[in-house]
Amino acid sequence: MNAIKVKIAEVIAENPHVSIKAISAVIRKTFSDESPAFVEGSFLSLMKDYLEDKKKLVCLSTYRRYQVFMRLMEKFEGFLCRRIFPEEIDSTFIADFYAFGRQEEYTESTLNRSAEFIKTILNFAEKKGIRTQVRQLEIPKYREVRKVMILEEKEIKKIKKSRVPKDLQQAKDWLIISCYTGQRISDFMRFNINQLLTIDGKQCISFVQQKTRKEIVLPLHPVVLKIMNRYGNAFPEPLDQGLYNEQIKKIAALSKIDTPVKIRKRVGFRGKEMDAEKWQNISSHIGRRSFASNFYGKIPTPLLMQATGHSTEQMFLNYINPVNHARVISLGNYFEKIYAEGA
Repeated sequence: MNAIKVKIAEVIAENPHVSIKAISAVIRKTFSDESPAFVEGSFLSLMKDYLEDKKKLVCLSTYRRYQVFMRLMEKFEGFLCRRIFPEEIDSTFIADFYAFGRQEEYTESTLNRSAEFIKTILNFAEKKGIRTQVRQLEIPKYREVRKVMILEEKEIKKIKKSRVPKDLQQAKDWLIISCYTGQRISDFMRFNINQLLTIDGKQCISFVQQKTRKEIVLPLHPVVLKIMNRYGNAFPEPLDQGLYNEQIKKIAALSKIDTPVKIRKRVGFRGKEMDAEKWQNISSHIGRRSFASNFYGKIPTPLLMQATGHSTEQMFLNYINPVNHARVISLGNYFEKIYAEGA
């Protein structure tokens, strides 16, 4: 539809008295094209070239995010009813892009990331010898308030103590294992006894992270060893990710993990914020976030980063819940202690 809008606008610009029959022919031809033809040198053409260059160099999730940005720019072209060229992109264009995005109810974070990606494409154009205004572009400053969903230590204890049906026991054990190893489901669900080794009397597990290809050697927490003991010093049988996500929600509900939270759910093509109970938003990644957040401040950050496989502290801190109630209470206790000593 966006390509049709642009093409019709071009035809009318060339001939204001164009016939309905000619417009219908344009619509049929554009509609029958299996993939949109981007005009050489246009911004969408450059985006397509950039995506082709990066396809084998970035992970699948990053590539899909690039595709989302491209579809957004196609939609903006449809809104403008004209093609966009890199030379014309300036601060006024960015302001118009933000106005369009807000009208379409995109989040500020999506618009901000898209605007940064526009700059990336303009830099790509400069390398191809195309003059742009990328150095004069002003992107609105936006800082997203991070909402990191974790299981706090008291909630993990509730899960450990809860009684669950036999068919949920494996998922419960994997959930607890994930909270004490800090790994992605693509890694912890592949844990097996062949990866175990002993270093100075400590039971460890050695594996290569599937996403980053980093080699990790991780000492196993006593809680994990206790679970393994029940399986004959082995790990539970692995579960399919879809089944696992479904079952840990049931486990969290049975464990009364029902704190009211704000969550974003996809409604149509947009994310909408709505009220829910915490168990409803639990997924496989919560163990990794809980590990990072619960041990942060108790164990030196470099050691935690070595366990999670994060390359930079900034990346690691994205997993930290900025409002950790246990740390808030601990700080309050220090205030009271210092006040009592000075009274």
